[in-house]
Amino acid sequence: MLIIPAIDLKDGNCVRLRQGRMEDDTLFSTDPAQMARRWQREGARYLHLVDLNGAFAGSPVNREAIASIVDALDIPCQLGGGIRSLATIEEYLTLGLDRVILGTVAVEQESLVAEAARRFPGRVCVGIDARRGKVSTRGWAEETELDALDLARKMQDFGVAAIIYTDILRDGMQTGVNLEETGRLAEALDIPVIASGGIASLEDVKQLLTIEEKGVTGAITGRALYEGTLDLGEAMKLVAAA
Repeated sequence: MLIIPAIDLKDGNCVRLRQGRMEDDTLFSTDPAQMARRWQREGARYLHLVDLNGAFAGSPVNREAIASIVDALDIPCQLGGGIRSLATIEEYLTLGLDRVILGTVAVEQESLVAEAARRFPGRVCVGIDARRGKVSTRGWAEETELDALDLARKMQDFGVAAIIYTDILRDGMQTGVNLEETGRLAEALDIPVIASGGIASLEDVKQLLTIEEKGVTGAITGRALYEGTLDLGEAMKLVAAA
């Protein structure tokens, strides 16, 4: 299981939100590329990037910061936030990103996801962000009645590479991962599931390892790393020993 540091970009800076609220952000760095190099230096094998402004705007906003991160690293990165066209997907993959993560369009433009997965095999993931099992879209601002598992199954049928599952109510709150929902999703799918939202400590990583065999191949963590409640090196040692 990969431990994947997150870099959330707002106005060109590295921040973390609580429960996806743009007005409830904490600034951690004005130099995202420097922060990315730090995680690579500490042993990260993969990074998770989010264009927060893009998620709300519906189109790329932090492209310059994203390019600076990709150029600074030797490890692969995946990116989500505001990716709602084939042209944007192609632009980002050409920029050097390993994978793109589609969110809102998985609900609003299913055909786009299917076409993207066909055109860029292995490089398109879908981010499913949910409150109490129901999918939210447009930067988590809009709630739907769509069941997360139903959406995940449909995206798997389209041929996406993985599902990134986020429990919005836990994101940035350091209250632990929603093991039940994450495990249920992973068990029901044949493609990998990456857990996101709520990791606070090494104990949470231990808990995630109990559902790794169900198909949880990665864990995205942000605030815990930035505030020092989780040490990346220790987490990676724990996973390697499992």
